[in-house]
Amino acid sequence: MAIIPSLQIFRYRAYLQYWLMRVSLSAARQMQFVAIGWQVYDLGRDPVEQGGLGLGINEAAFLLGVVGLVQFIPVLLLSLVGGQAADRLNRKLILVVANTFRLFATAGLLVSLTLPADEAMRLIFAVAFLIGAVNAFTPAAASALYPQLVPRADLPTAIAFNSLGIQTARVTGPAMGGLLLAFGGLSLVYWVVFGLVTFGILSIGTARTPPHEKLDNAKGLSMVVKGLSYIGRNRIVLGAISLDLFVVFFGGLVALLPVFARDILKVGEAGLGFLAAAPAIGAVTVAFLLARRPLARRVGSWMFWAVGVYGAATLVFGFSTVFWLSFVALIVVGAADEISVFVRASLIQLATPDEMKGRVSAVSFIFISASNELGDFQSGIAARILGPVGAVLFGGAVAIGVCLLWRRLFPELAQADRFDGVEEQAV
Repeated sequence: MAIIPSLQIFRYRAYLQYWLMRVSLSAARQMQFVAIGWQVYDLGRDPVEQGGLGLGINEAAFLLGVVGLVQFIPVLLLSLVGGQAADRLNRKLILVVANTFRLFATAGLLVSLTLPADEAMRLIFAVAFLIGAVNAFTPAAASALYPQLVPRADLPTAIAFNSLGIQTARVTGPAMGGLLLAFGGLSLVYWVVFGLVTFGILSIGTARTPPHEKLDNAKGLSMVVKGLSYIGRNRIVLGAISLDLFVVFFGGLVALLPVFARDILKVGEAGLGFLAAAPAIGAVTVAFLLARRPLARRVGSWMFWAVGVYGAATLVFGFSTVFWLSFVALIVVGAADEISVFVRASLIQLATPDEMKGRVSAVSFIFISASNELGDFQSGIAARILGPVGAVLFGGAVAIGVCLLWRRLFPELAQADRFDGVEEQAV
């Protein structure tokens, strides 16, 4: 058996260009995430006489959560609009225009480096809001576009390679972001991000994608209602995306990594980069295996076992005060999460009619963003009340509890065997 998965999927040139866009933008987002987190926490913790705000650990950690909240607000308000836009408008054009605004956001971060702490913080929050608005439109368009670029028979392989590329970027992005931050400062990180976003725009902008097929009688509100109704009827899809929502909402810990890097593990900017990359190391390993041999049986059971392991590894990270143990725990967190992500993505792509993929992907992204950005805010509040360690331990325990509860609430998901025919099984 070949060790390297077949690269035949890249014979579809438009998919290759799409894949390059997703990888470059994912790397840019991860580098940007590391840099913003460090900038905000550093501005909060540095003494006033050194140009900072002079806050304590818990108060500065809360600011990290506020950044997540600010990013989530436009996602909540605009994602359903973005979903129906992805079903009505040219998906490639949406990606080009939205990511052009991502360039403006990066330029704003460069400007923030020249401002006093309080003004810089306000500009960072404004940039976070703009990034959230961009994220309200790009995921639905991206998720709905690439199934059109490959035959249906090759779609599981495309999903696996899509995840493999993104997770590889999530390994290299945070690590490179941390190293660039340590040796070149925030300015260098943001300029590299600017270059990666530009490359991503050019990659998808020059791709020869299929013409967009207009929907008959397409009215915005009715389209949104139909999309929500479809998800409500499909118990397997609903169970999968809601499980991810509650587990990552309470069990997510990435927003607090700057706290652990600076004040608990004491490993600095470079250590932060490696901690941020650790979940993606586990995820890319699993994605590599799935690219070689995608899951075919007992997909629901795989998902629940993965979520349970995710919660347990989060508890280990919370208890750890040793860098290598924390690093390994985060690798396990990422590996477990990747199995859950693969199952959820496959269910959505294979169980959803093409004309509804944008709306279903938008609802899925609201759940994902709520679990990530709004989860970051929850982490900030929990850290303010329980301290950063207590917040992580609380999240790990809740993740395990949600896993057990969802097995009872969604037995259809727990018993799901194959991806094929899941639409008929679930509706």
